[in-house]
Amino acid sequence: MLFFSFFKTLVGKEIAVELKNDVVLTGTLHSVDQYLNIKLTTVTVVNQERYPQLTALKNCFIRGSVVRYVQINPSDVDTELLQDATRKENSPTVGGTVSEDKK
Repeated sequence: MLFFSFFKTLVGKEIAVELKNDVVLTGTLHSVDQYLNIKLTTVTVVNQERYPQLTALKNCFIRGSVVRYVQINPSDVDTELLQDATRKENSPTVGGTVSEDKK
């Protein structure tokens, strides 16, 4: 759930998505779901000469399982929020209390 929550904070930001078939699409992140499927708006193809059939693409839905990389502008990443979420996810609590073996 950490990645899903992280990507939800990037809605409305410009990202680049590299697919497993080497296509790289840039666009504005419109939405993301729990399977990390991505919907982009204002899409452009990075290598238009190699993929001319994709030049007319305006919006697209990308299945999460075909994504190789997602490139994000470093200024769009809230590192403090990400660190806090990571700490909470990895906290040694069980049912709201510290477990005996973790003390």
